[in-house]
This record gives sequence, C-alpha cells and structure tokens, in this order.
Amino acid sequence: MAEESDQQTTMPKSFPVKPKLKPTSRKSTTTPESKYWRSFKSPDPQNPKKLISSITSLSFSPAAPHDFAATHSATVSIFSAATLEHKSTLSAFTDTATSASYRSDGRLLAAGSYSGKIQVFKTRSILRHLRSHTRPVHFVKYPLADKLHLYSGGDDSIVKYWDVVTETVVSDLIGHKDYVRCGDGCPASDDMFVTGSYDHGIRVWDVRVSRASSVMEVNHGKPVEDVIYLPSGGLIATAGGNTVKIWDVIGGGRLVYSMESHNKTVTSICVGKVGREGGEENRILSVSLDGYMKVFDYSRFKITHSMRFPTALLSIAFSPDSSTRVIGSSNGVLYAGKRSVKENVGSEVAEETKKRALRPSYFRYFHRSQNEKPSEGDYLIMRKKKVKLTEHDKLLKKFRHKEALVSALRGKNPGSVVAVMEELVARKKLLKCVQNLETEEELGLLLGFLQRYMTVPRYAGLLIGFSKKVVEMRAEDVSASEALRVHIRNLKRAVEEEVRIQQSLQEIQGIISPLLRIAGRR
Repeated sequence: MAEESDQQTTMPKSFPVKPKLKPTSRKSTTTPESKYWRSFKSPDPQNPKKLISSITSLSFSPAAPHDFAATHSATVSIFSAATLEHKSTLSAFTDTATSASYRSDGRLLAAGSYSGKIQVFKTRSILRHLRSHTRPVHFVKYPLADKLHLYSGGDDSIVKYWDVVTETVVSDLIGHKDYVRCGDGCPASDDMFVTGSYDHGIRVWDVRVSRASSVMEVNHGKPVEDVIYLPSGGLIATAGGNTVKIWDVIGGGRLVYSMESHNKTVTSICVGKVGREGGEENRILSVSLDGYMKVFDYSRFKITHSMRFPTALLSIAFSPDSSTRVIGSSNGVLYAGKRSVKENVGSEVAEETKKRALRPSYFRYFHRSQNEKPSEGDYLIMRKKKVKLTEHDKLLKKFRHKEALVSALRGKNPGSVVAVMEELVARKKLLKCVQNLETEEELGLLLGFLQRYMTVPRYAGLLIGFSKKVVEMRAEDVSASEALRVHIRNLKRAVEEEVRIQQSLQEIQGIISPLLRIAGRR
C-alpha cells in the first residue's frame, strides 16, 4: 500500500489537450499592385475553358481588338479578348501545333508544328507553306513592324529567317548545338532578334550582318525555355530551370539580375503592365511547372505578386492594352482573366473621391495652393513663361544701340558682347556705335575687350576686321590719351604673339605632312 501511495505522489499532473487547429495562411498586407493583379477575373471562375490537350503557346494580336491564339494538339484556337469566348479554329495541321505569332497589323497568323512545316493563315484560309525545317518547329515569330519576314527555330538547331512572300529562306543562322525552343524580336530594330536553346545558350542575331553567326552570346546555365526582349530593347529576360535572368545587351551581355523564386522549371515569361498615376510600369510575368505565376518588378528587383494555380503552367500572355491576361496549363485548362476599369475604381474609392471633391461653393475651394493638380474635367489655361531679359537686350528693344554695346562690355561675358555686335551688324549700326563712344572709359572698354578676345578662334572671324576699323576710326582719340595707347600696345603685342604661333604651327605642319604621305603609301 505504501509503494502504491509513493507512485501516486510521483506521477505528473495531467491536463486536457485541446485539438490541434488546422493551419491557415496568414493574410499578407494587400498592396495596390496585388489588387491590380487580382482584378483580372474570369467570367466563369468555376468552369474555366478546357481545351483538348496542353496549351503550348499563347499570342495576342497587336491590333485592336487584340484577339488571342492558343496552340494545343493539332489545332490553333482563336479567342475574343473582349468576351473571352471561342471565335474560330485553325486545324490544318498534321501534327502538334507548337507556336503562333500574329503579324504587326493582326491580319495574318503564322504557326509552326512538329511536322517541321510553318503555315501562314488569313482568317481560316492558308496563304503560305514554309518548308525547310527537318525537325519539329518550336518557335515562330513575326518582327515588330516588318510584314514580309519572319524567323523560326526548332529541333534541327537551326534558326531560319524567311521571306514569307516567296516562301524561301533568306538565311540559315547556325550556332546553336541543341534544340532551339524560343525567340523574340528586338523592339528597337526589325533586323535583330534573340533565340534560346537547350544548349544553355542565348544568341542575339542581326540579319544585316553578312556572316551567318550571332553578334552576341550568353550562357544561361540551364536549358532555355523562353526568352523575351524588354520594352527598352536594351535588356533581355531568359527563363531556364527555376531561374529567370536579366541581361544587358548594350553592355555586351552582362548579367543584371537572377531571380530564383520558382521551385520547378519556368516554362514561359512575358511582359505585363501596371497602371500607375505617373504612367504605366513594366513587369515580368513568369509561370512554372510548380503552378505559380510570379510578377517581378525588374526596376527594383523585387517580386510584387504571386498567384497559385491547381496545375502545372506552360504558357502566359498579356494583351497590349493591359486588359486581358491568359495562362495555359498542362491539362488543357485556359485561365483567362479580364480587368474591368469600373471594378478597379470600386464603389468605395468613387465615394471617397466624391466626398473630397472641391466645388466653387466650398470655402476650401478658394484656399487651394498653386501646386493643386487639375481634375479630369478642368480646362487648363497655360500662362506663358516670362522671359527674363538682360540689360543690353532691353536697350536693344528700345533701339539704344550705343548703350546696349557699353552694357554688354561692362557685363564681361564675351559671348553676349559678340552677340550684341552681330545684332548691330545686322542692323548696320555697329560702326555708328563706335563713332558715338564719347568718353575715354567707353572706348577703353572696347579696346580692352578686343585685346583679350580678338585671337580667340571662336570670335576671331568678326573681331579681327572690327579691330582694324576701330583703330582707323578713333586714331586721333587714341593718340591723345595715354591709357588708350596702352590698350593699343597690348593689342599689337597680342597680334604679334598670334602671328608667331601661326608660323610655328605651319612649320610643324610642314614636318608632319611628308610623314603622313609616306605612312599612307604603306
């Protein structure tokens, strides 16, 4: 009994255990940019559009109304950007369609396929068959403005530059050592484009260069799945592995930044736009096999938004008017979202704006500062900026020519003095002003200026001839004043020094000229 009592006393006290709570995601601070990207909503979120198989590429038309094309199986489907409804189907492929690209005017659509053939469509009819690739074609792209050419790449490791009208290859660009999977045109020039390959290389091509080799090459470090030019034309973004990298093309292929926020292979990237008060800012949108879409602000090197989808993502595109965003998945589901301007504004924001509006009947209306920004409906009357005139400009406007010249000479700005002299020459009053210089001080100012700046190459064309005239016209005044004679002696010394310099330069030229002729013959 004693042992049982000891055990009872040593046993720890027990407490009732509460059931574990289910893990919940902590709500993060909602930023204006997050609200912007969440505002892209599907008309029927419960039933997204389901296509036959995985969506390999998406492309928007550059021309309004910016319809978009999706390649899947042996089909290219065209959707309306306004309603997100299916419009038409292009099914003239014998194998899987891989890439689609609209021409700059939106009237033609080119698409490649696993058969190695590229087809150009207008509405539903085939206009051209481009046959040269021996293996599947993985990317086809029209230049930004050029309507007559396109470029393509595929599993034969060759990049081809096509003349669409004649259905011929203008040049075969050889350099990649593995499958060419992606490419994009330069916004600054239709003759330049970039391609990416599974050999980890990204090559920049210029079709104006006679040799069929790239003008620049960088190594991504992983098989490249997608590559795009950023809007400035000086940067490119590449996707391979779980990394998106930004390169400086103008700087010779320098790596600017490497973003590693995905857990699996990044399959597609594109440029999106965010509306701001001071204008639109560009973002890089990336999708991956991990099911995430990431928004990257490459001006601050920061991920600004992330969105999770229930399946692996293969392609993404953003409309030129920033109203539609579409994402293609591996199971054929098309996640299309459209942004409503009215939704973005919101009833709360509209109500707050209404409360803050200033009207002429409000007392606060008359206490606005000069920095108050005009509202949307205001009519702006721009006040002309008042030009501040110098003293000699004011005197010239009053036709007081001699006073204007003396004022400029006292200002000690040689550019202004010569400008006044040129204006007086145009008015045919310069020599008259010299005659009207009454005091010794005024004439001394002029002679001192000529002595200092007559040999300056910028002003010599006007001042050398003018100095001669001044000495001839005011010779009697000069001979009668010791101070003016000092100015003349200084002037003479400056001329003699300039003559010596010119003679020395001619001697040097005489020595160098024969040597240059001999060097030119070699």
